[in-house]
Parts: sequence; structure tokens; C-alpha cells
Amino acid sequence: MSEGTRVLVLNAGSSSVKYQLIDMLDGSRQASGLVERIGEPGGRLVHTPPGGQRRESLQAFPDHGAALKAVAGELAADGLDLDSPELAAIGHRVVHGGLRFTEPTLVTDEVLAEIRRLIPVAPLHNPANITGIEVARALRPDLPQVAVFDTAFHTGMPEHAARYAIDRQVADEHRVRRYGFHGTSHQYVSRATARLLGKDPAEVNVIVLHLGNGGSASAVAGGRCVETSMGLTPLEGLVMGTRSGDVDAGVVFHLHRVGGLSVDEIDDLLNRRSGLLGLCGDNDMREVLRRSEEGDADARLAFEVYVHRLRKYIGAYYAVLGRVDAIAFTAGVGENAAPVRAAATAGLEALGIAVDPALNSIRSDRARVISPEFLRTGGAPRVTVAVVPTDEELEIARQAFALVRAGA
Repeated sequence: MSEGTRVLVLNAGSSSVKYQLIDMLDGSRQASGLVERIGEPGGRLVHTPPGGQRRESLQAFPDHGAALKAVAGELAADGLDLDSPELAAIGHRVVHGGLRFTEPTLVTDEVLAEIRRLIPVAPLHNPANITGIEVARALRPDLPQVAVFDTAFHTGMPEHAARYAIDRQVADEHRVRRYGFHGTSHQYVSRATARLLGKDPAEVNVIVLHLGNGGSASAVAGGRCVETSMGLTPLEGLVMGTRSGDVDAGVVFHLHRVGGLSVDEIDDLLNRRSGLLGLCGDNDMREVLRRSEEGDADARLAFEVYVHRLRKYIGAYYAVLGRVDAIAFTAGVGENAAPVRAAATAGLEALGIAVDPALNSIRSDRARVISPEFLRTGGAPRVTVAVVPTDEELEIARQAFALVRAGA
């Protein structure tokens, strides 16, 4: 087993690779970067060393192998060679782990085959994750490769939350159930929220709202996920940048039978041409807010549909948990869009939920409470509303390092 203390975290997408090199002694970033447009014209690599000047190079990356070799070259230029004995493991984000993978897992040929078997339920993500693992194994066959699954945190949901009300035999045969996604973020943020409250995660009930271009909500009771908004795929749940979120399944049949759309066309519609984009033509919340403030009716409606869905989930998860200690906003929209946070909690004062306009308007990269003073009782708000920056890469690194250190 390596005595190194560094973990390289890789998040391989279909045409991109995000990476961070983290020293687990103190959680510091030794380097980070992004390779994009892999296999396309105009490839770009952006690399940032610790405390250093960001470097950008424009070149073609024909495949993920070429991209990761370029990443290795950038790391070596900073004295962070990929062959260094200081590297303890490579941690990989894998989107779908099904029911089998409930913990971080050391990658073997058998594990890789099982991840491949799950491609039908994650066709946009698992193939790219597999490619990243295969290339990293080829570059460092002697180094532990650890898969950390987006679905893992949600596998502990009670069966009544995970089951869809369809024929059980059909559901079991085709592995149809709620799996949930963004689990690494939900796990990290729920723990970080407990720390912000000065409590043990086992004592805290949290509603986590992970709001980015993709968005999901979770109800976390005492550190365990008991409900989440995404389901068999990342399509279910909240309104997102390009995904519809919850929609009557009958819409699919109607569009096919009456509208004449093929299954693939409906898939493309709901996943890539819906959500904010479908409602107003923009999937970037910053643009939606700008246009809404300028009086654009389509943008205003898109915003109102978005926050209405959020409020519905906050209320539903309040009922699921019974007692809510905190609501945590996280990810790009959740951390930066104050109007979203204000609108999503508006009218919920009777539940002890509100935000203070002044606190909500402050921009910071630190976890912070934005609850107003008038709801404070006994020195604390009835429901603490907080902004808690997510750190999926650090969570992946922690889980990978713990597994390697345990001697797996």
C-alpha cells in the first residue's frame, strides 16, 4: 500500500475531464484543472497550480488518453509527477452504481464490468466515467483506482421512498426504482451543515437543495438520505437548466401518439430542450434573472415555475422529515443566486423558514447562515437556512483515501 497522502480526483465527462490533486493531510489543493472539447476541434486545457498563475493551452485532444497524458504533463511541470510515490490513489466520480455499489469501491475488472452493465440507466454518464477509469488504470496500473458513486448516498433510502408504484415484477426485471444522483454533494453538504450548526450529523435533519444546471433535493435524517428528487435517471424532480423535472408520464404517450414524436425525440425534448431553456430560451439562471428584471415575460414565468417547484419540494420534505433543523442551498445557483433563495422560501414563515434580505445578499465562498433574527428562539432560528458551498472533489478524495488507508 502506498504511503502517499495525495489523491488525484477525476471527473470524466463525454468530452471533458475535470481534475483536482488534493493533499489529504490538510485537504489543500495541489492543482486543479479542466480539459474540454475532447474529440472535437478547439480543445482546451486550463490548469491551476497551488497559489500559481492559471495556465491555458489550446490544442487537439483526440481522446481521453491524450487528455489525461496532457494533464500528467501539466502536473509534472509543477513537480507533481503522476509517478510520484506521494500519490496514494486516483478517485473517480461514477454517476450510476445501481444497488450493488453503496460505498466507495476499489476498481477491478469485475467492478468495471458491473459499471458497464449499468450503462442503460445512465447512458450519458457511465460510458465517460468508464473511459476515465480505463485510461487512468493504463497510466498507473500499480495505483489503487477508487470509484465513488453519485447514487451511493441514496441507496439507504427506505423501500417505500425508493419504489415506484408499478408492477413489482416488471420493476425488478428492469431495475426500475429511484436511485437519486448528486449523492456525493448531498452527503458532503449535509455533514457541513451539521458542522455549521455545531452538531453531530446524527442529530440533524437537513433539506439539501443542490441547484446547478442540474438540480436535486434530498431529505437527510440524522446523516441518512430518506428521500431524493431524482429517480431512475437524473430527469425527475426539480426544474433544471435543460431538463423538465417532474412531468406526467402521460405526456410521453401523448407526444408519441398525438404529436408523432419518436421515443428518441421525446427523450431529447425532456432532457435537452426543456426546463429553463424550454420555457424561455436560456438555461443560465443569471440570464433568466437579468431578463426577468428587465421585464421579459417568458423569463419571469420560467423563474416562477422554477421556484414554485422548489417550494413544493421544501414543503414535501418538511413533511417527510417531520422536524427540519436546516435547509442548505448549494451548487452554482444555490450558492450564488440570492433571488432564487429568497423566492424559494417566501411565504414559508409559518413553518419557521425565511431568509434575511441583508444576509442573503452577501456573496461569500464560506458556509453561512442567512436566517433572519425575527425567527430566532433560544438563540437559534426554528429552521436554519444556510448557504453551504459543496465540494464533491474533496468528498471523493476523502472516501478514496479512507478506503486505501483501510487496506482495501
